[in-house]
Amino acid sequence: MAVRAKFRCQSVQSFGTALPANIAFSAVADASTPENERFTRYTPSGQLTLTVDNPAVTFTPGADYYLDITPAE
Repeated sequence: MAVRAKFRCQSVQSFGTALPANIAFSAVADASTPENERFTRYTPSGQLTLTVDNPAVTFTPGADYYLDITPAE
């Protein structure tokens, strides 16, 4: 089973240096577009926090991202 959710980056917080950084996300919960309305119906709430230590990985506060979850084998 695979699941796709849509999350919005809420904040990017560094620890005095550029990396590592804590990135906070929350599920998209608005009906501003037909796509957002669909995601809101199936994943109305959720939180995700990542600590990233890779300079190639960047997230923008306020931007939306898809979160794909698939079983690990």
